[in-house]
Amino acid sequence: MKKLSLTAWIFIAMVAGVAVGHFFPGVARNLSPVSNMFLRLIKSIIAPLLFGALVYGIAGSGSAKAMGRIGVKAIVYFEIVTTAALFLGLGAVNLVQPGAGVTLQKGASAALPQANVALGGVLEHIFPASVIDAMARGEVLQLVVFCFIFGAACIAIGEKARPVVEFSKSLVEVMFVYTKYVMYFAPLGVGAAIAATVGANGIGVLYGLGKVIATLYAALLCFVVIVLGAVIAIFRIPPGRFFRAVKDPFLLAFTTASSEAAFPTALQNMERFGVPKHIVSFVLPTGYSFNLDGSTLYLSVASIFIAQAAGIHMSFAQQLMMMLTLMLTSKGVAGVPRGALVILAGALATFSLPAEGVFLLLGIDTVMDMARTSVNVLGNCLASAVVARWEGYDLTPVVEDSAALSTPAA
Repeated sequence: MKKLSLTAWIFIAMVAGVAVGHFFPGVARNLSPVSNMFLRLIKSIIAPLLFGALVYGIAGSGSAKAMGRIGVKAIVYFEIVTTAALFLGLGAVNLVQPGAGVTLQKGASAALPQANVALGGVLEHIFPASVIDAMARGEVLQLVVFCFIFGAACIAIGEKARPVVEFSKSLVEVMFVYTKYVMYFAPLGVGAAIAATVGANGIGVLYGLGKVIATLYAALLCFVVIVLGAVIAIFRIPPGRFFRAVKDPFLLAFTTASSEAAFPTALQNMERFGVPKHIVSFVLPTGYSFNLDGSTLYLSVASIFIAQAAGIHMSFAQQLMMMLTLMLTSKGVAGVPRGALVILAGALATFSLPAEGVFLLLGIDTVMDMARTSVNVLGNCLASAVVARWEGYDLTPVVEDSAALSTPAA
């Protein structure tokens, strides 16, 4: 019998998790610690892998100026694509009208984390006071800033920095093997997470608000096919190889609803796909804060859905103003639990929409989070390939040495 792949085992675990959650909900609700243990192991990978990959990649590039150019290109691409996601979500929710016929219940209450989304707070939060503290709290963007400056310093002192660069290279290789070991637990963690979700909420939660779930999933599918498909064609990225490379991180992000769970696999697979280390190790983590395609599309669908459910008509100009607000404020919640809901709650208050709408979506947030998170990961993987092509690399697959840097196309 042919050995089953990790992807196959994850699918099997998903089906088993749904069955356990549906038929044995009492048992399933107690499985959350199992999924949490897997996610904790995944989080233990992020800081050392990111540090090693960024420092080695930036120092290996040999040019701080080139990294600055890559950063500008990445930000330009991020803003164009996330804007497309917002407007696609806006069009879908106005076309389908999923909020029509839904009644908001007054007096609902739930505790949502608070986040400082003021522009000054966002800018200040980018810069780390302590790299150790940033690692401990999983502040990816702060770690990117530190590693960028640290890598530039390594370039500046040249040969004296070789031991640090070689250590970073070895650290990346060790963390890839560490990730391989952790991924053996993925089916168990995924199955437990699905079981706990179904056991706590029941499959019936999918029916009551099925229209908005279907709207989001359909809009995300259109975004992937139309927008990301157009990007693949424009930048001549091999579609077959690309989707094989992103299959595993996409599935991990969908089943765990965690971008962090998919990060190590995405980093390694995109490097093997042919994206140079110094590009993928910079673009991927930066995209986790600035290129949340799935989350921005979700915000446009969710906000207008709540307005529709409340019976509040919003003009096109008001909707555009809300989209602009969501686009700006969504940059400041990377790593915040239920970050999309935090931003959504803030937008509702700003535009005098009922806060009960957030609580209406809480019951199905896990189902929607799976979709938006997986599209976030897919979009960031594509962003790294786009920037590599923009820089002139030919995306030749790397097979033998996953740490080797690609070379620019002639």
